[in-house]
Amino acid sequence: MRLAALLTTCTLAASLLVGCGDNGTTGGTPTTGAAAGQNTAKKLKIAVIPKGTTSPYWKAVHAGAQKAADELAATQPIEIIWKGSLKEDQSAEEISVVEDMFTLRVDAIVLAPNNADALAGVVDEAAQKKIPTIIIDSAVKSDKYTSFVATDNKKGGYMGGKELAKELGGKGKIIMLRYQEGSASTGEREQGAIDALKESPGIELTNINKYGGATQDQCVKAAENLLAPYKNPDGTLSIDGIFCPNLTTTYGVLLVLQDMKIAGKVKFVGFDSSPELVAGLKADQINALVVQNPINMGYLGVKTAVDAINGKNPPRNVDTGVTLVTRDNMNSPEAQEVLDPPVAKYLKE
Repeated sequence: MRLAALLTTCTLAASLLVGCGDNGTTGGTPTTGAAAGQNTAKKLKIAVIPKGTTSPYWKAVHAGAQKAADELAATQPIEIIWKGSLKEDQSAEEISVVEDMFTLRVDAIVLAPNNADALAGVVDEAAQKKIPTIIIDSAVKSDKYTSFVATDNKKGGYMGGKELAKELGGKGKIIMLRYQEGSASTGEREQGAIDALKESPGIELTNINKYGGATQDQCVKAAENLLAPYKNPDGTLSIDGIFCPNLTTTYGVLLVLQDMKIAGKVKFVGFDSSPELVAGLKADQINALVVQNPINMGYLGVKTAVDAINGKNPPRNVDTGVTLVTRDNMNSPEAQEVLDPPVAKYLKE
């Protein structure tokens, strides 16, 4: 009888422990179930995969994704799985990350393809697996995605080209340092700028086919090579204006101009924002920056993914906005919101 009673007691204790494990913690992390005093809705797993993980731009996208998760937490618990390759030219690694998300059985994928062609296959595969895929930042050569949430890149490039032509009074020789081949977003910006510059008959597009590369070091080297043939004996340049389509190319050119002691002596319009670029704008070494809203991109990417998971029909295209910032308007509330995105407010590091 004592043995039977002991077995009964042990069985009851084991049942209680299993019950606590189901409703209390999973791997040491509090759940969002009723026992935690929150709603009982299923926790969604949403993968957010940037082109690369080192740039401040992608940290702002991450902050926007977390902002959306925080807002929705009361009614829809969300786990943001943030993972990407280190550099923006590692397409094979980015493909591997997407495939890892298939294995994790995520509910949706928010993806910034670092190459439009290379990532098309995994976007098609996600569709076959019935995983909604929201493309952000840069297009992919597949029509199997749910929504494209991004800057109107051609419009942004056009705005930058028009501003550069305006700064030059509609005449002068222009060079461009492109980003990297296969990047759809920057390709559209480059074309938008070219379209705008061609509207001024006095503008001569002197050298617009050189690429910077995925890293800052590559862009600095490319900028040195691009500018070297135009250096005059007195240290000035024989060109009048420069356009760059992203953060790394803009910063690379700025560093080289500063090293040559001629920053501010040539008209210069770039893309994106960082503390260094804002300082260059403030010092009149950059004439204008075309600035995206990466927090809004991450935010709307996740919100659109949740709508798709819940059976809604999100828009096929969502414009996340773009702002032309000059020294004259850089202190406006609109400009400050994109020049200094509140990343720390949403990412607790």
